[in-house]
Amino acid sequence: MGNKRLISTIRQHCEPIIEEMGYDLVDLEYVKENNENYLKFYIGKREGITIDDCQRVSEAVGDKLDELDPIQESYYLEVSSPGLDRPLKTDKDLRRNLGKEVEVNLYKSLEGKKKYVGELVDFTDNSIRIKMDNSEEKEIARDIISNIKLALKF
Repeated sequence: MGNKRLISTIRQHCEPIIEEMGYDLVDLEYVKENNENYLKFYIGKREGITIDDCQRVSEAVGDKLDELDPIQESYYLEVSSPGLDRPLKTDKDLRRNLGKEVEVNLYKSLEGKKKYVGELVDFTDNSIRIKMDNSEEKEIARDIISNIKLALKF
């Protein structure tokens, strides 16, 4: 089974279980690192993810994977939070982060800037809207956005 088809099959069977538990499946990958295979589930929820959350999801999807047995070679199952610096790729990611401060990087400059930081206020299929520090709202077309991620403040 090709990697894309494998991921699609696993997502189809495991995502409903994860969502039923109150989490979002943010990303899923099957990778080889140091000659070992890893099936990695990245989960999220608005309040954040704890180690207990990862353990619960690991047990639930582990049981489903044992039943399905989609991977023939041996592998390690990992469940974790995607990390704060991960790009927000899907509408689900954006919805979960409405009201939070984001950093938006652009392929080409908009009004002389290629980077905007502000509170994620809204989004559509074609654009996102952020409120910047000066309370001005900026609408940015999604087709010129290279990535969006949470703004990290220290």
